[in-house]
Amino acid sequence: MTATTAAQAPAKPDLRRTATRGLPLAPAVVLLVLFLAGPIVYAVYLAFTNRALRGEGADTTDFVGLANFTDALSNPEFWNSVVLTLVFTIVSAIIGQNILGMVLALLMRRAAKIVAGITGAIVVCAWILPEVVAAYLWTTFLGDEGSLNRILGTLGLPDQNWLFALPILAVSFANIWRGAAFTMLMYTAALSEVSTDVVEAAQIDGAGAVRRFVSITVPIIRRTIMTNLMLITLQTLSVFGLIFIMTGGGPGTSSQTLPLYMYEQAFSFGQLGYGTAVALLLLLIGALASIAYLRMLPREEKM
Repeated sequence: MTATTAAQAPAKPDLRRTATRGLPLAPAVVLLVLFLAGPIVYAVYLAFTNRALRGEGADTTDFVGLANFTDALSNPEFWNSVVLTLVFTIVSAIIGQNILGMVLALLMRRAAKIVAGITGAIVVCAWILPEVVAAYLWTTFLGDEGSLNRILGTLGLPDQNWLFALPILAVSFANIWRGAAFTMLMYTAALSEVSTDVVEAAQIDGAGAVRRFVSITVPIIRRTIMTNLMLITLQTLSVFGLIFIMTGGGPGTSSQTLPLYMYEQAFSFGQLGYGTAVALLLLLIGALASIAYLRMLPREEKM
């Protein structure tokens, strides 16, 4: 009995051997701490201080606790930016990019190879364009003397100025145009996993196109849909350059999403502590969205 117990006892780890094996990883760990964890820790520290580029807080930095967060949560301009950020994300990512990307993927699956190749190349070109270039293209298209008004004038319709009248929708359309390619590529890969035999069997049983899509395609690619929604939501929450170049957050604050509000507070007004606190609140919104998408997945697909 005693001999059996001794044989089953776990062997003590050899600490020296473990340390020797982990030694080659030390440079990578040091680099990760310096260039990844370091800025994050410093940003969290700034959010709890009155650090400023000028004025009060520029000479000496004091710990102010949760004051930056309470100031933001009691500021109407902050909540205006939160609402605009949610509208921009829902319209351009969750609705626009998601639906347009799915439609393009479904059409390309049925199209001839040469048509699918040309269409895919055109859509991907919009995706790989630098954000600055895409913003200027849409500014020239939607501006007072842009291409849109020339087309409307040719048709005898009145001019429109979406950058002034509906700025948040104007930047949403630009973001849809630029980001739909990523969703298309994700769904194109996912649709290749849907067996044509199953689809054809449902078609023989009399199921229409909508019924086949809802009852067969969506359940099979559900995990890809949730993953894509999470990725494009996080990406859209942080869009800055596109909106900054097209509208600058205006007119007034009618298109000032949270990244632009954070930039204005941190660098235009010089309040680094307050701006960093807004950045952490934006990070919290992204984390809550990620948790919501993960909870929508069935339990067996989370493992």
